[in-house]
Amino acid sequence: MARARVLHHSRALAATAVAGSVASLYPRQTAWAESPADDRKPIYSDAVPFASPKAPTLPLPGNGSTHNSEPSRPTPTDLLAAQIKHGRLALYELSLSTENAFNRGLSYAFKKETQLADTIASLAPAPSTGEQLLPGGIYVLVATLAGSIVSRNRGILLRATFPLGVGIAAGWALIPVTMRNVGDLIWEYEKRVPALADTHLQIRSFGEDAWHRVREGGAVAVKRVDSATDQARGAVEGWVEKGK
Repeated sequence: MARARVLHHSRALAATAVAGSVASLYPRQTAWAESPADDRKPIYSDAVPFASPKAPTLPLPGNGSTHNSEPSRPTPTDLLAAQIKHGRLALYELSLSTENAFNRGLSYAFKKETQLADTIASLAPAPSTGEQLLPGGIYVLVATLAGSIVSRNRGILLRATFPLGVGIAAGWALIPVTMRNVGDLIWEYEKRVPALADTHLQIRSFGEDAWHRVREGGAVAVKRVDSATDQARGAVEGWVEKGK
């Protein structure tokens, strides 16, 4: 029994000694990796500080910093999309130009139609003149056809000018206001061509001179006829008186 107790006490002492040696290995204060408030050095003073890795920077296009990088080539899908874009733009421009040309054509036609209607309306005589265009125009047309019938067996120059002259004369006699309006309109167009306007003025002056001469000659002829008539009447009266 005594020997067993001695062995038990020796084991207890050995366990106590082992526990004390293990406890002496652990420090009594906590050691921090960061530097304390005083001037003491950290426990890892010789260690190299850890640097966080940076993301690699890609070279910007066109700045000349590319070394051996090849330029990216467009894919077939990109090429097809570009061709479709160009085709759509060309089709849009074509449709827009066609629409603008059509609108300009319609505007021009409407403008000319309005001008023609206004021109025709300006040729009609005013109601205050008392001139009626419908029966007068029919009479002028009949006179022109009659002149054509009369000159059908004549020369080609007479056949071309005589009906026109008869129609113009009938127009000035039957519808003078309308003929004056037509003449003014024709003169406005003739003034755009100086040579034609000068020719018109020359023909007009020649016609007026011829008309004045015809009137003067007619007046002289009438006077001569009247004088001859008076002389014949006087002679007849003298013969009658002598016969009595």
